[in-house]
Amino acid sequence: MGVFLKKRMEMIASLSPPRMIVLSFAFIIAVGTVLLLFPWATKGSGLTFLDALFTAVSATCVTGLTVVDIGSEFTLYGQLVVLVLIQAGGLGIMTFSTFFLYILGRRVSIRGREVIDSTLGSMPVQSIGRLLWKIMFVVFFLEGMGALVLTVGWLRFYSLKRAIYHGIFHAVSAFCNAGFSLYRDSLEGFRSDWMTNVVFMGLIVLGGLGFIVLLDLGGLLRRPGSARRRFSFHSKVVLSVTFFLIVWGALFLFWVERFHGLSRLDPGTGFLASLFQSVTARTAGFNTVRMDALTNGGCLVVMFLMFIGVAPGSCGGGVKVTTLGILAAMVLSRLRGDEEPHLFYRSIPRETVGKALAIVMSSVLLVLVVFLGLLLTEGWAVAPDASRGHFLELFFETISAFGTVGLSMGVTPTLTQAGRVLIIVLMFVGRLGPLTMAVALTRRKPRGRFRYARGEVMVG
Repeated sequence: MGVFLKKRMEMIASLSPPRMIVLSFAFIIAVGTVLLLFPWATKGSGLTFLDALFTAVSATCVTGLTVVDIGSEFTLYGQLVVLVLIQAGGLGIMTFSTFFLYILGRRVSIRGREVIDSTLGSMPVQSIGRLLWKIMFVVFFLEGMGALVLTVGWLRFYSLKRAIYHGIFHAVSAFCNAGFSLYRDSLEGFRSDWMTNVVFMGLIVLGGLGFIVLLDLGGLLRRPGSARRRFSFHSKVVLSVTFFLIVWGALFLFWVERFHGLSRLDPGTGFLASLFQSVTARTAGFNTVRMDALTNGGCLVVMFLMFIGVAPGSCGGGVKVTTLGILAAMVLSRLRGDEEPHLFYRSIPRETVGKALAIVMSSVLLVLVVFLGLLLTEGWAVAPDASRGHFLELFFETISAFGTVGLSMGVTPTLTQAGRVLIIVLMFVGRLGPLTMAVALTRRKPRGRFRYARGEVMVG
């Protein structure tokens, strides 16, 4: 038995970082599925295997799409299982495992460092242990502060015990960009509560910046009077694109929906709702207005924000804000006639531009394939005039699953078994990233010392 386990451990240690991350997420999903299958996880007759798997994948991949209502159908045990899965998925399984190996006194191998780089992004550190301690401290500190403020604010509505539990659950869900709520209508009941909205938006934005940017911001807060303190190039790109998307999304949503989806709200509450949806659409999944009440223009804005997502190394999904920044810089450089794209007086390597293009193209292809599958499995493979009102809902659901957002137009509970399987696969791939999955599932061919002759082709 000992020899068998030793061989298994050696085999796992020899895996590439992408494969190790995929297997780690798959393992925690399997464990979560088993835990949710116990009859005491729900108040009714229990979950089916597919519903338990769907919930476990959605929680671990911090998506927020649900086929059953978490607040009313799950027991306290079931809700805590979901909460643990959210926390594990938000931080990354490999971050947790490496952290516990470190505090137990075991050395982290070179491959372990590669896994951390794949999970958190490239950041030169001298001590893996110090980095992991900082990450854990920052995450739990921000979640704890958010839970504390929500608890104090919600004492107006609930008892102390309920306010504490709801504050902790929603603070973790918000920071991890999960979108799971204990309320059937998400946060629609708090759309005019500025305190609740500001705390949620703050947690969502911080959780979506990525650990590299958070550590950069932490360094600035420790030395606020230092004029020499500068953000890294990565942090500048993340913060600038994030700010642009939030402001642009809020203003556009308010302009489009002011006399439609937000017509029943006063201007102040309407703008607050627009700002909240602009923030939460970038993979958080909470909502203060109904998605099916938005116009086509509003839905398009939300879908664009969901597809872009948040920053690399963060708790969310999407193609990432840095990808958008790189592609925008590439387009501008072509229009100006520059030889290579640049941002903040720094040139961007061709390899990075190529990776950004590959991410977007593979993501678009994945979304279209799954969307086509949903059109076929949901019984709507008919002419447009016979399926009014379904095309947009399914496309919205597809992008929400890919971006691990969790916003829905009410389609999720009505999906067929085949449709739920497609969404499960899309949430899993969307959380890990199409390129990570592709590298994990393919074998690298040895590169020879030769190059093919160049071929010219007309474009445009």
